[in-house]
Amino acid sequence: MSPQLLAMAIAPLLGLFILGIGNGYMATLISLSLDAAGESQVVVGVVSSAYFIGLALGSMFNDRLLLAIGHIRAYGTFASLVAVTVLLQGLFFDPTAWFVLRLIGGWATVGVFLVIESWLLTSGDSHVRGRLLALYMIAIYASGVIGQLLLSVTQAMGDTAPFMVVGIMASLSVLPMAMIPRVTPLLDKAEPLSPLRLITLTPTGVMGSFGSGLLVAAVYTLMPLYLQRSGFGVAAVGQLMAIMILGAMLLQYPVGRWSDRHDRQLVLILIGIFCALVSVVVLMVPLPPWGLAGLLFLLGGGGFSVYAVAVSHAADRAPAGALVPMSQGLLLINALGSTISPPAVSPIMAALGDGALFGAFGTFGAVLVLFFGWRRMVRPAPVPVVPFSPSTPLSSVGAELAVTEQWVQGARSHEYMEDLSDAVPDVDVAEPIVGPPVEENHYVAYYDEEGFHDGYSDALHDAPDTTGDEVARHAGHSEGDAEPVALTHSEGDAEPVALTQGEGTDRTAPSQTPPFDEAPGQR
Repeated sequence: MSPQLLAMAIAPLLGLFILGIGNGYMATLISLSLDAAGESQVVVGVVSSAYFIGLALGSMFNDRLLLAIGHIRAYGTFASLVAVTVLLQGLFFDPTAWFVLRLIGGWATVGVFLVIESWLLTSGDSHVRGRLLALYMIAIYASGVIGQLLLSVTQAMGDTAPFMVVGIMASLSVLPMAMIPRVTPLLDKAEPLSPLRLITLTPTGVMGSFGSGLLVAAVYTLMPLYLQRSGFGVAAVGQLMAIMILGAMLLQYPVGRWSDRHDRQLVLILIGIFCALVSVVVLMVPLPPWGLAGLLFLLGGGGFSVYAVAVSHAADRAPAGALVPMSQGLLLINALGSTISPPAVSPIMAALGDGALFGAFGTFGAVLVLFFGWRRMVRPAPVPVVPFSPSTPLSSVGAELAVTEQWVQGARSHEYMEDLSDAVPDVDVAEPIVGPPVEENHYVAYYDEEGFHDGYSDALHDAPDTTGDEVARHAGHSEGDAEPVALTHSEGDAEPVALTQGEGTDRTAPSQTPPFDEAPGQR
């Protein structure tokens, strides 16, 4: 990465890191404070869900404010709202008021992420987005780990000290952005795909994004409650949460690279099985603290990887022009899962005990395994053509930041394999090849309803008056040849296809051959 690009990206990344430290342990702090005040699991879940409702609303509407007033002023507005809502929560305790403040705080927080992500998006072209995204992910996860560890530092300062620290961090995060001597970048309004079109395009991606939202929101909001009621002190709770987030940070990329070399649906199935098994072990086996810490590290690495692998899987099928709206639509599906999870799981914990949290994790994993297994039987996944991109869902612009040049090129390489015009009618897609494609000087393999064809065998079969040597000779004829060789299809074909040379031939196939066992249809 060039020094100029790094200089343009360092200010928003520094602001994100400072804000992320406070935001990293705010969810944990809310859960622990409500529990210490004697509130039930249901109240904890409902109040915690307000933050994710705010995130979802902000993802849909904050870009309008950003377009109206510009990046730096928008950042100052959102960061100030975060600071005010946090400080008000430290001044008085009331679950209803906290619900409203957390909702406003979630809306403002995703606004901060929107500003930073859009600034990074316009700092470089699609060729360097992968490196910018890597720095972005490091800032997100590293600040989250540090924020969890701050719980032990602020514990002895009093009940209001943690809220003051978060407010200070939110205010300080404005400084790097306010000192940027640069013209405000342009931002296009986001238009995500509708849920119906997403389900038509990628059922596996939709289910993976929704399931990831359920799992991750429960981890951030209800895991601290489980740990505190299991006998761990505030400092230990922060340390265990930091270990879980560290697992998400360190294991997401290896899991994603593994999915680049294998069937992504199979990888998602194995992740679901692994999360279910870890949950069963935590429920059934008495564990020492170090054993629980190890399992939480692995659970964080597996559970937090579901979203990124599911989005990469969806991109393996989406046309290049639909990658950004598809990613933005999956982000909203993820936000919906995050909103539902805390108020849905907390009553189960109240009725069955705190250990029901891991019962819910196991159920999430089992349902994902069944769904992904069914989808794999209906339509096996193609060979991955889009490289894995580690990501965490934050804003619609962040979804666009993950669409690198490698994603676009990979998507273009498979557009011809099936007709996606119904799933994404507003996007220009390559015309699907439905018969033997013709390319200069040689035969090209293709797919149709009957399966795989190598092109050359079809020529031998469909040209009864021409020997194999003559077919090969005519396939390489020079420009001076006057007559093409007519290849009539077998039964069911309506028209003959002429194997011609050069001019007049507009049905050419991409250079990449489709995977051997792929067939048209939904994944």
